[in-house]
Amino acid sequence: MSTFQTTTDHSLENLDLRRANLGLALRSLRDHGPRSRASLAADLGMTRSTVSTLVAELTERGLVTAGQQVQRSVGRPGTAIELDGRWVCGIGAEINVNHVATLAHDLSGDLVDERKLALDARSLDSADVLAHLIDLVRETEAVLAARGAAAFGLTVGVAGLHDSTTGVLTHGPNLGWYDVPVAAVLRAGLTPAYPVVVDNEANLAAAAEATPGDPSRQDILVLYGEIGVGGGIVADGRLLRGSHGYAGEFGHMIVEPRGRRCGCGRQGCWETVSGLRALLERAADPTDPIRNPRLGIDERLAEINRRADLGDARTLEALDGVGEWVGIGAAILCNTLNPAVLVLGGYYAAVGHHMRPAIERELGVGVLAPGAGGTRVELSTLGFRAAVCGGATASLAQVFVDPTRVPRRPALSGESA
Repeated sequence: MSTFQTTTDHSLENLDLRRANLGLALRSLRDHGPRSRASLAADLGMTRSTVSTLVAELTERGLVTAGQQVQRSVGRPGTAIELDGRWVCGIGAEINVNHVATLAHDLSGDLVDERKLALDARSLDSADVLAHLIDLVRETEAVLAARGAAAFGLTVGVAGLHDSTTGVLTHGPNLGWYDVPVAAVLRAGLTPAYPVVVDNEANLAAAAEATPGDPSRQDILVLYGEIGVGGGIVADGRLLRGSHGYAGEFGHMIVEPRGRRCGCGRQGCWETVSGLRALLERAADPTDPIRNPRLGIDERLAEINRRADLGDARTLEALDGVGEWVGIGAAILCNTLNPAVLVLGGYYAAVGHHMRPAIERELGVGVLAPGAGGTRVELSTLGFRAAVCGGATASLAQVFVDPTRVPRRPALSGESA
């Protein structure tokens, strides 16, 4: 082997090691919060000089900054290093039956921009819906550009089965979409300088619930209810997607074989008895305003809560009855997965405090292990924003793996770490 080849190999190895160490340091600050260089070095098992070099480069790339002073047990106070990332943003987007939406947050998780457009996707051609989403993304890009920030990815959640190997939405029964190349259409309409990825909305919602650094959120089952019902499985902090990305279609488990025909064409799917449509039909007559699809979903759910709080018998019966079905399906999943936490998202998060007793009752009956296998029921705090939040986070994932993807920034006055 020539001297040139040997030198090149060593250079590549050093570059890979530097990238890996930069990623380790950045993820450590994300997962465990601001710390001094000395504490970061101890946590990572590196020398302080090595960590100082890493911090200097991360600072040059605009990814970390100096925070407050930290008092040491001996010697002078140190300076805490914390995530900055004001210049580095991820965009999440969602295509759902009732709306399209975008959300951008920066590397430290601060919200930068949020947009939502109500529409009836089922009555529109897929090209028209995607055109509306492209307009929202462009508006979001303009906000980022105005603050000097750049997007490092767009991750779009869609209600349906998305084949990760082909980039095609193969089945979107609630949208009425089949074999739609969502990612390709978005790339053609946006011509972005960043990756565009499409995923199932419930997968993204589940990923948003898995809080880095929180051991209680590393093995969770997320149920996301809207017109349809989906969710995600997070095991040891990682979202399980399946071989083609189809995992998490919980709403199409058959729980009532002689029941209602589902939008997918089959009979008795779980979402026919636990989705929002089932709740609205049990809670109100067809002429009731909360059955009007032109009324925003948040407004309809607020009215259901208002009636329940006033003790309306029909509303309470509907919440309890649908809650039982949620619990029956959840028990099947908990017997299989034994999650530490069952997280209720989407519309379940909005009215789940009324459903929770029925859900927990059915878990107690249906889960074989004592005490429902130790599974706790929690309501998501993200509500209908979970998918776009998860998308924004996913768009930034590669920055935490390889921070050198972010170019070095010219030194700005007053910026140092």
